[in-house]
Order: sequence, then structure tokens, then C-alpha cells
Amino acid sequence: MTRRLEQHELANGLRVVLHEDRRLPLAAVNIWYHVGSKNEVTGSTGLAHLFEHMLFQGSAHVSENGHFEHIQSVGGVANGSTWYDRTNYYETLPSNHLELGLWLESDRLGFLLEALTQEKFENQLSVVMNERLQRVDNQPYGLAIERLSELLYRQSDGSNHPYAWPVIGYMEDLEAATLDGVRDFFGAWYRPNNAVLTLAGDIDSARALDQARRYFEDIPAAPLPQAPPVEPAAEIGPHGTAREVLEDTIELPRSYSAWCLDGYGSDDWHAGAMLATILSSGMTSRLHRDLVYERQIAQSVSAMILPTEICAMFAVVATCQSREPDPLGNAEAVEQAVLEHIEAIRAQGPTESELERARRILLLDYRDSEQDLALCADRLSAAATYLDDPALAWTEPDRLLRVDAEQIRGLAERTLGQERRAAVVVAPKA
Repeated sequence: MTRRLEQHELANGLRVVLHEDRRLPLAAVNIWYHVGSKNEVTGSTGLAHLFEHMLFQGSAHVSENGHFEHIQSVGGVANGSTWYDRTNYYETLPSNHLELGLWLESDRLGFLLEALTQEKFENQLSVVMNERLQRVDNQPYGLAIERLSELLYRQSDGSNHPYAWPVIGYMEDLEAATLDGVRDFFGAWYRPNNAVLTLAGDIDSARALDQARRYFEDIPAAPLPQAPPVEPAAEIGPHGTAREVLEDTIELPRSYSAWCLDGYGSDDWHAGAMLATILSSGMTSRLHRDLVYERQIAQSVSAMILPTEICAMFAVVATCQSREPDPLGNAEAVEQAVLEHIEAIRAQGPTESELERARRILLLDYRDSEQDLALCADRLSAAATYLDDPALAWTEPDRLLRVDAEQIRGLAERTLGQERRAAVVVAPKA
């Protein structure tokens, strides 16, 4: 497939990424604001996610439900999401309606505050609080990852790293949120010079750039807040004992182990992605074959690495096969089995056959995802935002192919030691 990619910067600092892909008569509009939960402070968590909700409540020239109504009226889809490092908003719509997506996104960037009201704020605050109840507080195992992050993301002076609190925020902080706080958050971070706009699909690059200028270039830039300094991944991690047992209303015990690696786009991150695949992807992976099939002590096991910018959590989660005869003892046995495999990787690294299998799995996943226009646009926005070059989104296969067994062993030996591990065991309540 021939790829045409351009990047431009408007007079107000907005970066515009243009990718022509004429296979389908569709266009993707994808805008990333380089602000997420990491830009909050202790005591005011959840604002980034709350503001994602507020951006769908109308702007000066769009009614409260107008954004979705406009997009759906032409057969398109739209949504948004919040992460530690960014908040994004996106539409996929027929390419002859590209201008509609640009107008909607520019109107809420330039004219949102005029439409914010106390009623809208309270409505969406209630929605977010209920979302936390459903996804975290009242969800089986819901508090485990939250507590795991709190244990893992500690700086050398004992203070919280910006990834320590949950993206959705703490309930007590949400209860204390105010409309003025939301307005201040928008004014500080939602600026064109803090955003990447990606237009991908059946577009003419020159015309799309002119349209982007028409709708966005008059929105003024502004100085951005100075982010507090954070320590590198090698300095982040537990200090002393970092293992806790949580009791929850669950049937099967579960074990969580996590370590801190370098962030998305680094060599260590790609080696971590390969290692996660080796450990748990598919029925013949190390952990699944041993814990689920051979020893039959786990019902499921998965390893993962989070795509976060400053540093990244590498985690292994294993759910026990049974709670009998001793729920906590079963979870500890599964936890120990996971650690044995981690130590084996640290000592010997993976085999060449494991490495080749992981390469095939990851490359196939990448090639499959290329068929999704919205996902392609999102990857271009991510590379432009995190790595300053959208073209790096297309180097992912080459980066993965370059990872070798010694690189994985070296990564594990340096970063996956017991002294750097945070752990949570979830046991059934009596």
C-alpha cells in the first residue's frame, strides 16, 4: 500500500498530520490534546476524564447533544477517551463530510466555555461518579489495579508519581470538583499549541490542510503550564515492602505483579511488549502452558505493558483455578509460579522459537489493525504527540523485528527484580 504522509504546523502551533488512504470513501478526524490524568495534582484527580465528558455537552454553536446528532445524521461515528498522557476525540465519517468533523472539533476548542453551565457540569459529574462506581468500586477486582499503581509509582523521595492515581479519579476528589476548576483546566490545557489534529483516509491533502486552517488557525495559542519534573523509570518503584492483600467479594483469588519500565517508544518498551507476548499470548505461551494446562493452578493468566509516555507498567495478572482449600494460599502459589518464570527469563532469556512466535503474533496484530482507518489515525496522533514524528507509527514492525533474546534477557535482569516489584493479591472475603 502506497502511503502519503504530511505534517504541518499552523500559525497558532496546532500540528496537522495528513494521511491519504483512498481505499474507502471515509475520512477519520482525530485530535489529541497532550493532557491526561498525569497533569492533575493530588486532591484534584479525575478532571481530565470529567472534561472529556464535558466536551460532548455542546459549545457556542452546537446544542447539548448536537455533536453526536450531526455526525450520526451523515452516517458517521464519534467518541472520545482519556488516558494518563492524553485526551482524544475522534470521528469517522463519509469523506465528503470531512468539513463537518473539522467544524465540530474547532467549535468546541474555540467556543466551549461559552456553553458550560452549572447544570451540565453537575449532570456529567454524576455520570462520571456512577461510572467509577460501576467500573471500580462495585466491580469485582475493581480496586486491584488502582492499588497496584499506588504501590508501584513511587518516586525516590516517597512522593507520588503522576501515574499513581487512577485516570477516572478518586471519588472524594470528584465530589469536591467545581465548575470553576473545570473551566481552569480547560483554559490551561485545551490550546491549539497543545494538540495534534490527524486527518486520514479519502482526503486530498492540500484541500484538507486549507480546511484545517480555515477552522482552527484563528483560535489563539497560549503558554502552557510547566509540568513538574519527574524521575526516570529506573528511579521509580517501590521503597520497602510493596505487597498487599485485598479482600473482595469474588469467587476466585487473583495475583497481580508489576514493574516499571521505560516509556512508550523506547527500546525497552518494545522488548517488554515482546516479553509480554512470550509469557502469555496463546495456549502455548510459557505461563498459559505451565499454570493453566500443565499444573492447572490458574484459570487464566496475562502479561501486558501499558503504552504510557513517561514510563510504563509491565504487569502479570493470574486468576486461580479454584479457591479450595485455601484461597490465599492458592493465590500465593500462582504468584510464586509467575515469579519463577520471570526469574528464568532473567537468567536465560527466551528461546529463539518463543521469540519467532511472538514476532509473528505481534506483526499479524499490527497488519490486521492497519485495516482500521480510525486506529491508523490514532497511531499517527500518538507518534506525533509522544515522539514528535507521526512517521514513527509505521516503524513498529521493524522495531519489533529488531528485538532479540539477549535484549529481552537484559531488560528482565535490569528491571524485573524482586526489589522493584509491586504486588497485590485479591482474596475472597470470608
